[in-house]
Amino acid sequence: MREEEKIMAGILFCPGDPELRAIKLRTHNLNVDYNATYEDETEKRNAIIREILGSFGSGFFQGPIYFHYGKHTHIGERFFGNFNLTIQDDATVTIGDDCNFGPGVTIVTPIHPMLPDERNFMLDAQGNKKRFCYAKPVTIGNRCWFGANVTVCPGVTIGDGSVIGAGAVVTRDIPPMSFAAGNPCRVIREITEQDSMKYKPEILADNRRSEERRV
Repeated sequence: MREEEKIMAGILFCPGDPELRAIKLRTHNLNVDYNATYEDETEKRNAIIREILGSFGSGFFQGPIYFHYGKHTHIGERFFGNFNLTIQDDATVTIGDDCNFGPGVTIVTPIHPMLPDERNFMLDAQGNKKRFCYAKPVTIGNRCWFGANVTVCPGVTIGDGSVIGAGAVVTRDIPPMSFAAGNPCRVIREITEQDSMKYKPEILADNRRSEERRV
């Protein structure tokens, strides 16, 4: 089994494997290319993003960006990622449509052994000393909003429509339409119709919701 196949199988793999290192080097160089562009070089930026990602619908990355494998990340339509987006996508990272990420969002999938000796090295099937880790996929639903400096840990699923408060460290699944925050992140409450801006006229001012018409 190839090392990349081991990643997807959720078993120990060697991140120093030459094939994996080649994938990461290509992506890291493309990160540098993207980060060297100007914000208004939209066509150039879009072309680089499509070289990096496994699949991408549409959207905008403020930059700088930091993808690890890139090809293991799949992002839907109308995405926005603010400054310093980091996605360490050893395992698959799936992000739905209409998601918005504040600055400094980090998504990680790899997990290292807890015991120091095992973290330093173990033996492969042929008895060779190697460093190993494993990874768990991250899934983020549609219409999610992440505040600044949110960290999503390996194996987490975040449901549609959820809001994650700034600085949260998400270590477990978050159900749909939830406001969650803290370290470790926990659900604070359900998001309901009472959260509508129409109940905050002092903030809404002379604007209106899209389904409402002026009288």
